Amino acid sequence: VVGLAISLSGLIIWWRQDYSFDGTYEPKATGVPFQNIDMRKVGMWVFLMSEMMIFSSLFSTYIRYRLGTESCQAILDNDGITSAGAQFMPGDACWVPASYFIAGSHSESWTLSVGGIGLPDTLVPGAINTFALIISSFTVVMALKTAHRTDLEADERSRKIRNYLGATMALATLFLVLKMVEWFIGFNIGPFYAPSLMDDHFTIHNELYAFYGAEGHHGAHAEHIDVNLRLSAATFYVTTGTHGAHVLIGIIGLAYMTWKAHKGGYTPDNAVSIEYFGLYWHFVDLVWVLVFPAFYLY
Repeated sequence: VVGLAISLSGLIIWWRQDYSFDGTYEPKATGVPFQNIDMRKVGMWVFLMSEMMIFSSLFSTYIRYRLGTESCQAILDNDGITSAGAQFMPGDACWVPASYFIAGSHSESWTLSVGGIGLPDTLVPGAINTFALIISSFTVVMALKTAHRTDLEADERSRKIRNYLGATMALATLFLVLKMVEWFIGFNIGPFYAPSLMDDHFTIHNELYAFYGAEGHHGAHAEHIDVNLRLSAATFYVTTGTHGAHVLIGIIGLAYMTWKAHKGGYTPDNAVSIEYFGLYWHFVDLVWVLVFPAFYLY
């Protein structure tokens, strides 16, 4: 709560200072190694370093549990016997990757194919989100590039900046909407069908999930083991949820910046806030580029 209050206070102060900033004075850092670098840029890089520590902790936790927890598939293939030679008991923990539910092993519908390779419908939201964030990085860059253009009339420049920032906000909103669809809603549109992760019982509360394996067949008498999903599910939801929270923060910032651009607040001499936000947004995109293959494909 204290951390959230401090972060919110920082955002409010930043908005007040940024809205009145006209580009005439940008304080410089004086200490080594940031001497003569814009103070706000230094602050953004320091902030991103702290963010890097957060996601490094999440990824190291994922790697630790992914490599240190025995695969449920391996136990099932060994007729319910663990690598230690013990009988696997119902409710014991083993690793079921999120990709089992998302990337095909558990999927019921395969509508698309790319290069002859089938694409499960459950992977569609994550794939679209990946492209959405990559494109949103481009639109942020275009907003900054347009803000620096001196060959445009002020009204036209402001309109284009607003459109680029608005497009970035729309793509970020699409990301969160599809994330909610993936987690809670699922979809059944035309030939496409994918249950939500909640409907598939991939939750942090599921302590007795019937795991049939990559090639298993569901049914009362089909070979399966009853596993505890809390470890693998918690790792997935905490990591992707933390990333989603950063996307939400970006949407809030983009809403303000789009409004400021609409009011003509960005000029060739006053576009640094777009650059600083772009640093944050590129970081968020880069994290997703790592999250997607680690959690969705592997």
